[in-house]
Amino acid sequence: MADKIKAKAGKKANKARFFGLSKLWPFLTVYKKMFLSMIVCVILVGIFNTIMPLFQRYAFDHFIAEETLGGIVPFVLLYVLCLLLTMVLDFIASYNCCKLEMYVLRDMRRAAFNHLQTLSVSYFNTNSVGKIHARVMSDTSNISSIISWDVYQGGWNLTYILSAVVIMLVLNPLLALCVIVIIPLVAVVSCYFQRKLTVLNRRVREINSEITGGFNEGITGVETAKTLAVEDKLDRSFFDSTDRMRRQATRLGHHRSLFYTIIAFASSVALALVLWYGGVLTMDAVIELGTLTVFMTYAQGIMSPVQWSVDAIADMITVKVNAERLSTLLETKSDVSDTPEVVEKYGDTFHPKRENWEPLYGDVEFRDVTFKYPDGEEYVLEHFNLKVPQGTNVAIVGETGAGKSTLVNLVCRFFEPTEGRVLIDGRDARERSVQWLHSHIGYVLQTPHLFSGTVRENLLYGKEDATQEELDAAVKSVNADRIIARLENGYDSRVGEGGNTLSTGEKQLLSFARAILADPAIFVLDEATSSIDTLTERLIQDAIEKLMKGRTSFIIAHRLSTIRSADIILVVENGKIVERGKHDELLHARGRYYNLYIKQFREEKVKSI
Repeated sequence: MADKIKAKAGKKANKARFFGLSKLWPFLTVYKKMFLSMIVCVILVGIFNTIMPLFQRYAFDHFIAEETLGGIVPFVLLYVLCLLLTMVLDFIASYNCCKLEMYVLRDMRRAAFNHLQTLSVSYFNTNSVGKIHARVMSDTSNISSIISWDVYQGGWNLTYILSAVVIMLVLNPLLALCVIVIIPLVAVVSCYFQRKLTVLNRRVREINSEITGGFNEGITGVETAKTLAVEDKLDRSFFDSTDRMRRQATRLGHHRSLFYTIIAFASSVALALVLWYGGVLTMDAVIELGTLTVFMTYAQGIMSPVQWSVDAIADMITVKVNAERLSTLLETKSDVSDTPEVVEKYGDTFHPKRENWEPLYGDVEFRDVTFKYPDGEEYVLEHFNLKVPQGTNVAIVGETGAGKSTLVNLVCRFFEPTEGRVLIDGRDARERSVQWLHSHIGYVLQTPHLFSGTVRENLLYGKEDATQEELDAAVKSVNADRIIARLENGYDSRVGEGGNTLSTGEKQLLSFARAILADPAIFVLDEATSSIDTLTERLIQDAIEKLMKGRTSFIIAHRLSTIRSADIILVVENGKIVERGKHDELLHARGRYYNLYIKQFREEKVKSI
């Protein structure tokens, strides 16, 4: 469903640029029957609600004025039938409206989340989590609510207003003007206050976001606040934010109260005009008493629909921004994508054709590669060449922030070379799918991440059909079995959001086990042992050396003592490779690597004293 909607959104993208709301049609057309059913039922409900006062007119003019009950039974039956029809139609409209809101909300979030999975790492580097979260959650919620309930309410209001105006004009045009003349004034006042209330609402939301952020920082940073003794400063800041919230919310309440008071006054004015002029017409026998009661009902009931109609129009204008932001996300192209020919053969991210996937052996070659990051200005690599035969252990070292991850990002196709090619098993990596490549890479990050769920579920991300024996072997190989042994429910213990029930070191060990379970041809360790104690690191190093035999590996190293046996060491400085060679060769050269090694050796010696 998400793919279908995203495809429709793409086809209508250019046409939609002229009016942001038209970008919502691809999501609605999927449920056009439900949408049309809701609209038709709402219109019928509005018509029935408008003609109900005519029953009141007939009762006054026939039963009361003529003091007779003749025809009371068919009158009551028809009245009850109209009420029942109104109730049934209103139920159908409300039910379809609710379904439409939930279905469209689901589809938009699916489409957005689905598309996010296809975007490259650079998108997430340049867009904050909060911004992305707002697109997927807040914007979609606003859109779905407005195109369902606002359309529902707007359809009823417009139907009621138009039907009431037509009926009044048919009954008595002059008396109708007493009500109609007030409608433009109410509309103008509503527009004025709507702009004011929108501005004030925006300010309140902004301050509320600030308060939420301050509250979150105060809780998550409580240890830092206490160690710095800045509780009073945080308290003053939070007090200022909440006080500004109080002032803006009070202003918003004042304007809203004034607005509703004016609407109520307008309704009273319309009713007064109807009573005055209608009373004169009734005394002159121009109209009957029943007709006057109809005008009184419309005079009291028509102002709120006018107000709500203006509000609905304002909401539709506001949701244009939400629609454009969501559409911008859905139309964002990934910096790394497969060609149509590759997709045809190997499948895409969500529909892989694994039967066509060749095995990956692990030969990697950088051939005349030039690269700069999409948001960068300087070249990180220029005409870089490097051959990494299958089973080679490549270590990448350098100071913090030197750009050690660049080569790994290119090998994993998180980014594409600006010029040149990265060859995997002798073929350009772009000739096969990203999913094929990623399925053969075991990546362990410096900051480990576990998904919400159980230990077993997290490990199975490495290999979905792994047996219990394979799970046991993987965790034992990195000494993670001791973690599982102490957990109350073992493999079925829940790890919490992001694995927050475990320590960083424990999460890292499970990340290692997950990567090993995948049995990858290429291993990437991004300072993966920096969060593990020295003793555990030694145990893991022994396991890694055994597991990496015959596999290509790229190790971004924090502790240089762990990469002495690497086949090749690349030294990175200011985003560029300045030295390459084996451990002994680089020490003998007394260059950058030598200085890094001596510096770290001295630091570790000082710590051990």
